[in-house]
Amino acid sequence: MNIILIGAQGSGKGTQAEKLAQNLGIHHVSSGDLFRKASDDGTELGRKAKIYLDRGELVPDDLTVSMILHYIADTGYIRDGVLLDGFPRTIAQAQALDKGLESAGRYIDCAVYLKVPREVLLRRLSGRYICRAAQHVYNRETNPPQVPGICDLDGSELYQRPDDQGPAVQRRLDIFFQGTIHLLDYYRKQEKLLEVNGHQAIEQVQRALLEIIRRCIAERI
Repeated sequence: MNIILIGAQGSGKGTQAEKLAQNLGIHHVSSGDLFRKASDDGTELGRKAKIYLDRGELVPDDLTVSMILHYIADTGYIRDGVLLDGFPRTIAQAQALDKGLESAGRYIDCAVYLKVPREVLLRRLSGRYICRAAQHVYNRETNPPQVPGICDLDGSELYQRPDDQGPAVQRRLDIFFQGTIHLLDYYRKQEKLLEVNGHQAIEQVQRALLEIIRRCIAERI
């Protein structure tokens, strides 16, 4: 089972993807996490990607596609099934992904869009913080930590990413609503698009995701 989770920054995509992958027994692969690890490790790819990420811009397709396809092939995830979070973001990336999976005898089963109004996204992002140790996500409004500034799970410091602040947030939302949103048409034409209201409590969104994905997979069997 291979699933894509589509959503703007602040839609809760990362939080939902982690829970969803556990419930479905597949691997969660976040392009953002992979780029941040490459940046922290000081690799050439990481240095190149960091320039774009800090400005709130998309990392170029050639870098992104190469990283994701090599990663899921090297880890064996391509055999076991993946939930892709943050990739693809463009039609070119989606086409490259389809071609890469096809060469391994695999395909995307469904693409799920977490739909959240822009004004809600802006409010969420202004209160979003990440833990330094493992990138666990918190939000002052929807998912606050028990102790302000400290991760509940590992006790590490919480911080706000550069791309969650000021003009970078607006740029990333502009990119999504003017560009990435076209992925919906791409997967709709393949009859693989599902939509879930992301403007609900975390538990409600998770239940809706599981229900719609399981129904879709059952219909394809």
